[in-house]
Amino acid sequence: MRQSSTELAIATPGQGLHEMTREVCQWVEAQGMATGLLTVFCRHTSASLCIQENAAPEVRGDVARWLNRIAPENAGYAHDDEGPDDMPAHLKSILTGVSLSIPVLAGRPALGTWQGIYLCEHRHAPHRRLIMLHLIGT
Repeated sequence: MRQSSTELAIATPGQGLHEMTREVCQWVEAQGMATGLLTVFCRHTSASLCIQENAAPEVRGDVARWLNRIAPENAGYAHDDEGPDDMPAHLKSILTGVSLSIPVLAGRPALGTWQGIYLCEHRHAPHRRLIMLHLIGT
């Protein structure tokens, strides 16, 4: 068994789902492991990760609008230290999660045909988000 890890810095222009499949797949392929398990971990409490359809861009917009309905701004939260999008961002992160486990087969993440890996930015302002990748395999 071997393992390898790295940190990706992903710049986000603001709220929304930002695809990072290409960056993740390139790194996994460069590790030269045929089979294994990839862990993707977001090191933030106001951003998260998801695997979602990458063919129809409408899906990303629909997901973002749904999250905004579930965790709206200005809903009387006690925590608003960084503005009205602060606490909703934390709630959205809870809903979508900060880690993914993806099998690696034939040297590539075993994603389905229409699946992409997304960083979910829940804040309005641009951010530089840190994503940890850890691969264990052979």
